[in-house]
Parts: sequence; C-alpha cells; structure tokens
Amino acid sequence: MSGPSRRRPRRRRVPGVRPLLPLWAAVLAAAAGGLALDASFPSLGIWALAPVAVTLSLVSLIGRTVWSSLLVGLAFGAAFWFPHVDWAAEFLGDMPFSWVPWIALASVEAFFTGAGAILLTLAYRWFPAGRWGRLLLLPALVAAVWTARELVMGNWPYGGFPWGRIGMSQSESPLASIVSWVGVSGLTFLIVAFCAAAIEVFRVGRPRLTSLLPAAALAVLLVAVPQWQTASAGTIRVGAVQGDGPTAYFDEREPGSVIQAQLDASEPLRDEQVDVVLWPEGGVEYDPLQDAGTAARLELAARAYGAPILMNAASAAGDLVYNTSMLWTADGVAAAGGLQTHAKRHPVPFGEYVPDRAFFERIVPDLIGLIGREYTPGTDAPLVDVGGTLVGLAICFDVIYDDVIREGARDGAQVYMFQTNNADFRGTDENLQQLAFARMRAIETGRSVVNLSTVGTSQVIAPDGTTVSSLGIDQAGVLVGDVELRDGLTPGLVVGSAIQLVLLWGAAAGLAAVGLLHLAGRRRPPAGGRGGRRRSGGDAARVEAMFR
Repeated sequence: MSGPSRRRPRRRRVPGVRPLLPLWAAVLAAAAGGLALDASFPSLGIWALAPVAVTLSLVSLIGRTVWSSLLVGLAFGAAFWFPHVDWAAEFLGDMPFSWVPWIALASVEAFFTGAGAILLTLAYRWFPAGRWGRLLLLPALVAAVWTARELVMGNWPYGGFPWGRIGMSQSESPLASIVSWVGVSGLTFLIVAFCAAAIEVFRVGRPRLTSLLPAAALAVLLVAVPQWQTASAGTIRVGAVQGDGPTAYFDEREPGSVIQAQLDASEPLRDEQVDVVLWPEGGVEYDPLQDAGTAARLELAARAYGAPILMNAASAAGDLVYNTSMLWTADGVAAAGGLQTHAKRHPVPFGEYVPDRAFFERIVPDLIGLIGREYTPGTDAPLVDVGGTLVGLAICFDVIYDDVIREGARDGAQVYMFQTNNADFRGTDENLQQLAFARMRAIETGRSVVNLSTVGTSQVIAPDGTTVSSLGIDQAGVLVGDVELRDGLTPGLVVGSAIQLVLLWGAAAGLAAVGLLHLAGRRRPPAGGRGGRRRSGGDAARVEAMFR
C-alpha cells in the first residue's frame, strides 16, 4: 500500500496585489535604493538619485507580506543609514569600540525605516481597485505615509533625528525652491507622490496618455514653481571667524587655546568696520559668566573690533548646564539691556547628554562614562538683536529641527547665523551634510544664512541658496562682507507645521479608511454565493465605487 500523499504547502499570497519583484530581487532593489538615497546627499550630492531611491523602495514593497516588507524595508534602511551617518564612528576618536555610536544610531534608524515600510506595503495592499483612484489617491496616501515616517523618526525617541529627510537632499536641485511654499516635509511628500504616481502608470493596465497626467502635473509643479520672494531690508556687515582650534571632545589642548585660536584668526577684524563678529559653537572653552579672565578677554576683543561678538560656550545656571550663545559687548554683562543669550533647544542624546543614564550605564558603562556632558534643553527664543537687526540662531544640529527655524522667523529674524562645531567629525561628510541643510533653510525662509564652523566648511549663503563666500576645511580664516537682510514670512514658514500635521494624521486616517474598506470587502459574500442572492449594494461597495 502506498502511504498517504503529501501536499506541498502553498506559498502565501497577498490577496489582490501581486509582488512586482521576487523577494530576492526586492531586497537587492531596496538596498540599491538606500545607497542611491545616500548618494543624493553630500559629499556626492547627486540630487537626482533621490527620486530613483524612492522608486526602488516602493517597487520593492508592493505586494509583499508583512514580514517580507519588514525585511525589504530593513535592507533599504541599512543601505542608507550605515553609510549616511558613518561619521558617528569618529565621535569617540581612537577610543576602543569607537564604532559603537555609529552602529547603534544606524541600526535604530534602519529599524524604524523597516517598520515604516510595513505601513507602505499595507497602503498598497488595502487600497481599492479603480484606475483613477490608484492614479490620484494612492500616490497621495503612499507619500503621506512616507512623510509621516520621516516626521515620527524626526521627533522620537529622545527628540528624534531628522537627518535623512528626502526634502533635505535637494538643496542644490531645481526642486529646492518649492520648500519656500510647503516646507521640507512638503517637498518630501511631493517627491514621493511623483514617484508613486509614475509607478501606477505601469500598474493600472495598458498605459494611456491620460494616465501620465498626475505624474506629469507633479513633475511640472516640482520644477516650475519659483521661490517665494521675501522683501529686502538692507544689509548687516558680518565678520565670521573660523578659528580651527582644538575643539573636538578628545582633542589635547592647553588652557585657553580654543579662545586664543579664535582671537588669532580674528586679528584682521581690527582693520575692518563690521556690525557683528560671529564665532562658532565651542569657540570659547570657559564660561565667561563664571570665569572673569575669559570675560575680560572677550570685552577687550569686542572693543578692538568695534562690534559685539556673538560667541558660544557651555554656561552653568545653578546645577544646570546649557550650550549657550551670547552676544558679548565691550561692556560684557553690564551691557545696556542686559546680556542677550540663547541656549541650544535640542541637545544631542548620547553626545551632549545621556538620556536614562542609569539604564545605559548598566549596558555599556565604559562608553557612557566617557560622556561627561549633561546639557539641558534651552527655552529662550532663538533670536538676538544686533543694533536693531534681528538675528535668528540655530546651534549645530538644531539646524535640522523645524521648530527652531520657524520660531526665529516668526519672531522677526532678518538673517540667520548658525554656529556649529564639526571638529569631532573631521574628514567626514558630516559638515557637508549640515551645510546642505543650512542652504535649504536659506531657501525655505528666504533669508541669508551665515553657517560658521570651528574647523569648516563655513559659508555665507544668499537667500536663494547660492554661496556668497566660503572657508574650506581645517583652515583658520575670516569671512567679511555685507549680508543681505530680508523681511516677511514665506508660505512654507506660515503653513509648514500645519502641512506636517495634515500629512501625519492624514496618513493615519487614510490607512485606517482603506483598511476598513479592505476588511469590509473581504467579508462581503461573492456574487451568487450563499442564499443565491448577489449583493450589489452596501456601504463598502458605494465607497469603493468612489475610487473607480
């Protein structure tokens, strides 16, 4: 007798949606997309690769199961994040296990990228059939979900890390102008929507000329909309000093060598007429509010330059320590109107403070013990008044947080001055990536930006994003010139936060709606089924008809 026949288990199929690629090819496509996205940012800066990256990611996710979409999303996230933030391995210098911050950061970001990929897959799986619904509404839903993933990753955990947003990759592209209308998140949404609409042209059946209309309209919108023009409001003459001092966390230094490097590089300003002298983050190693010698040197320098110094140092207030920018005059703290200050709003977790220190010390005590800094987030306005000119501020990584930039503009900032210290990441792409973000902020706000680093690259950037003057990496020097002032708010500043809320909650509501519609459709009996009656009505059918 022959034994019982054994059936091979059927492969699980996603109902209604066929994968465009087998799993092995999807993983390769996703990884290629992640590498392409990294290449769209500096130092390569091939901005046109960002839409290619998005397209590869979406194509690899269509028709996947939940677990395979997680795998594909992880491939995309890892291929992007590990090379994109490899500069984090330099933070601890030559210390043992200096690679741990890089691996930890990239792994967390890749995981969240993979988790968000599941939602993109579900958007494709649950969306109802119907030609124009898939050409118009599906791309909007997919783009909203992608942008919502960026927003969540940019705010959580520990304040988030909005370093890899699609919109930020376009600082030197013809697409950048539209951020002045819709903000960085709005640009991400439009790029992803264009890519998703282009994919649907080939998925809805035989290509027709009319099927190209949504993607073509988005393409025209992206490249044809000019930058919003703010109003000219005169100029301010700035002397921005890149001291190239020993400002890295583990640099060996003599007492006072950091401020001395700034003073030495500032010497040409004695023969210039400037309205303000700008020094970078970490350009002064001692708190002038606590150290009388440092305060005296700053007062003498301000008197010699004939202008206040916008400088930065760690500053204590009781038991709390802040990363603080100060507008130091020849009168110091006795200046009329008091000393103007701004403390960094978003200190970097595991760099400028350690969240849940007791917990992480139990896991990696030696590494956590190296990070002695415990900066507290500031609450004061990111703005100072320099002789009647309102200057918006962002200290180092604060340039990537929309709330700091918008607050400064809404409070009347006419120009931005960004102070940063890239010395921990010498020889990496970090300073060029951050410089690109500063350039995007100039275009978004319609204002000039002076982006000043301790070690480079430092630039004066015009309101349209073009470079006015520059200092290269690892060189001491000074940028002197008249910087244009602007008044007025761009639409991107006015409605940018509202657009983000609409996209975040719209993605959640849209996914919930198509999910319920999908569930209702699965529960509806087929035509001619039990009871011999064909159901042609019902709420689900009527709603689905709206997408046809």
